[in-house]
Amino acid sequence: MIDGAVRLLARQGLQGTSFAEVLQATGTPRGSIYHHFPGGKDQLVEAALDSAGEDTLRALADLAGSGPDRVTEAYLGFWRSLLEESDTTAGCAVLAVTVATRSDEMMARTAAVFRSWRTRLAELLALGGHPTPEAFAATVVAAAEGAVILSRAERSLEPFDAVAAFLIAEARDGTTIGRDDRR
Repeated sequence: MIDGAVRLLARQGLQGTSFAEVLQATGTPRGSIYHHFPGGKDQLVEAALDSAGEDTLRALADLAGSGPDRVTEAYLGFWRSLLEESDTTAGCAVLAVTVATRSDEMMARTAAVFRSWRTRLAELLALGGHPTPEAFAATVVAAAEGAVILSRAERSLEPFDAVAAFLIAEARDGTTIGRDDRR
């Protein structure tokens, strides 16, 4: 049910994802949803957010000691795969909830997921010798989210690939993103 909710959130957003759709997408009996998620849709969405966050972190699991370009490429590769597999119809479930929720608790949950991605990327970038790992990690996460949105809207991988190529080149060249050279 959680994986089904992640997929539906990524394609249809928060308002477009109902319990009935999750049940239909996963072939789960109706009684199961209330047994496993007595807190209702919010509890299911929170579990889906946690799962989506962990999936992204798992994509970065074996990159300690890799160069900044490899770390950046792996993170972006995760999102490109999502776009390819969905024929550019799915995006980030975490972003979908972020832009649609009115709940402070849900917003805090999405912020925690994004922060976990930035933190792990910054750790990996620092290990790889990047000069500004925190700023570059934030840039990579934000640019990837925007690139996914553009690719979905245009139904084309071209915007994503353009952003990815720029970020990977910046990572390889010891980026200027995050440096303050205005002296």
